[in-house]
Amino acid sequence: MPSNILVAVDDSENSQKAVDYVTARLPKDSRVLVYSVVPSTAAACDIQDPSLSPLFKQNRQAFCDMDSAREKMLTKFAENAKTCLVNGGFDAARVEVKVEHKKLGVAQDILNEARAGGFDTIVVGRRGHSAIRQFFFGSVSNKVTQLANDLTVVVVD
Repeated sequence: MPSNILVAVDDSENSQKAVDYVTARLPKDSRVLVYSVVPSTAAACDIQDPSLSPLFKQNRQAFCDMDSAREKMLTKFAENAKTCLVNGGFDAARVEVKVEHKKLGVAQDILNEARAGGFDTIVVGRRGHSAIRQFFFGSVSNKVTQLANDLTVVVVD
């Protein structure tokens, strides 16, 4: 039975494991969206407050360029994920890639995309980049699992 699967990815090893899980274990006739949310630092680039540190002011452009670089990296990862899925037997016409800037929060954006797109399953890696980020902001996979009361969530380790 075909499913509608959203694979939430960043460019981490666990995201690749999530893609590999879908490729190896889920129905090849499924519709798949490889979805990535770009955490935005752009709002900080527009701050003109006189209390900003001289170091930030001096390096503002480098800081702001991180958004562009991050989006390119996530897009490349997502496109590579699509290639893995197609090479694994999924129909290229049924595999889509979508990279968007954060709107509400990474977990909430994933859930909103899943619901709006009619997806019934979300596949996500156990955690993304760093234990420090997880300590301060919480695990995206944990938040998705807690808030997805109407969806199936597969957390891949």
